[in-house]
Amino acid sequence: MATATANYQDCIEACNACLADCLACVEGMLGKESMNDCPKCCLECVAICRACVEAMAIGGEHAGAFCKLCAEVCQYCADQCGAHDHDHCQKCAESCRRCVESCQAVAA
Repeated sequence: MATATANYQDCIEACNACLADCLACVEGMLGKESMNDCPKCCLECVAICRACVEAMAIGGEHAGAFCKLCAEVCQYCADQCGAHDHDHCQKCAESCRRCVESCQAVAA
């Protein structure tokens, strides 16, 4: 299991950063209007990032499948949040894009 965790370390770090930035985006959007699915997409992103980290941390049989889905959800979130000018949305979108790259590398 230690080997699996070591192989996943970059992706785990990207998912954890994405999770934190998505939560900050949700908080930043409180009381603000949204013309799209932000911040709802952030909550979905948080859920899949958390599940993905847990699957990788235990070297789970389906960690790659979690990573594939995580990349899809994070790409959607990056698109939604990236459409807003708020600093927290832009930071969230950037973090989501990094997570997409890391997850795609693990899922491949």
